[in-house]
Amino acid sequence: MFLELDGHGPHYAQLVRALKSSILDGRMVAGSRLPPTREFALNLGLSRTTVLAAYEQLRAEGFINGRVGSGSYVSGLQLTPSLPRTADATDTAASRYAERARQFRDRRIARLHYGLRYELRYGDPLTNPALNAAWGRELARAAAYSSLGITGSWGLPALRQQICEYLARRRGLLTHPDNILIVTGTQQAYALCARVLLDEGDTVVMEDPRYFGAYHVLTAHGAQLHPVRCDDDGLVCAELPEQAPKLICVTPSHQFPTGAVLSLPRRLELLRYAASKQCWIIEDDYDGEFRYDAHPLAALRSLDEGDRVIYAGTFSKTLFGTLRMGYLVMPESLRADLTTAKYLSDVSSPGIEQAALAHFMENGGFERHLRHARKELQARREALLAGLRRHAGDRVQIVHSPAGMHVVAWLNGYDHERAEALIWHAHDRGLGLYAMAPHYFVPPERPGLLLGYCSLSVAELREAMQLFGECLDAVPA
Repeated sequence: MFLELDGHGPHYAQLVRALKSSILDGRMVAGSRLPPTREFALNLGLSRTTVLAAYEQLRAEGFINGRVGSGSYVSGLQLTPSLPRTADATDTAASRYAERARQFRDRRIARLHYGLRYELRYGDPLTNPALNAAWGRELARAAAYSSLGITGSWGLPALRQQICEYLARRRGLLTHPDNILIVTGTQQAYALCARVLLDEGDTVVMEDPRYFGAYHVLTAHGAQLHPVRCDDDGLVCAELPEQAPKLICVTPSHQFPTGAVLSLPRRLELLRYAASKQCWIIEDDYDGEFRYDAHPLAALRSLDEGDRVIYAGTFSKTLFGTLRMGYLVMPESLRADLTTAKYLSDVSSPGIEQAALAHFMENGGFERHLRHARKELQARREALLAGLRRHAGDRVQIVHSPAGMHVVAWLNGYDHERAEALIWHAHDRGLGLYAMAPHYFVPPERPGLLLGYCSLSVAELREAMQLFGECLDAVPA
């Protein structure tokens, strides 16, 4: 009997798959006798124990049956011949949501330069080796002392209390733990808000340029996106639509990706607009903790007297990316609906991780980490900026924004085609550069670059900027 094993996983599992395939495609018909285990093992070069395990698995699943003193035989399965796959089976989406979501299957921009020596990827948090040990201790403690029952959909009360105290100290935002909803990150925050607030075709105002994650979630949900441009003072509120949108998405403390801060007059104007139009605002505070010239700004929601702002924060950016945890500060009128949407999505966020984070915040570990991270990120930022000034000179215009985890540099004299050539030349030299243009609804007149500095040391950033200067020399405007 000829069988070909696929080479993946344990030998007994490979043998199970090969025998199943032979039975299902008709090569071994009902009533066929399988070879004796000792003989079969010898022919295949396997141990008899492996063959016995495979036979036992097939017997348990009903593919074969044993007859005492006779051997093992293929069961009399009622198999329906498989129909040929048609174009419709693979090309037609099962739902309107799936059809819209298909355009986001290709996420090559996020992993365009993985593996390069100098990867200036933006969006990734700082890697702090000391955090590994501290977090390990917190997880061990939480596992020993936490209940193993499912945490409620709202989130662990201790964590929601710590978040309230933190927001009051650092963001000027006073709220109650009942208004806090623990989520698995910013992506889920947008998804829950979309489910609660939007029907297909509803209008959502989005900053131009915009954050990819929000754009993807809302487009897949079926929202009609209305871009409003941003300038040095953030969202241009004078260009908000006359007809009321359902939702406005903003990053007021550090606009992504330009780095602009929404000015106080515009914050007040935006809140007045939301109150008059009876629409909602999502305030995405994705990296508001990282300012290097002053204390963090007060949150937009801290000025909101009409309770129209949904504040979204994340720990994935401040601690580490594999910690999929964030939170919403909910308006009271949306609490029940958002909590129900969370329950229907995944019941609750991981309980042990919530307990570990609550204790980490309570004992001061979280803010100690933030102080270390700000100091280290400031050093890396200064190294990047000094390198740009030294090696790029007036060939780039650096956008001043003393916050966040990336720098925006506009390329002077380049068009988009030439900038693309620069990016790929840098890639070939081991330097990962990312363009600004994909974040715009309509590409800007001149090209720019997002230069992330979290993943490289100060010394590596100096080397990267020297290499960047060489790339500019090799691919001039």
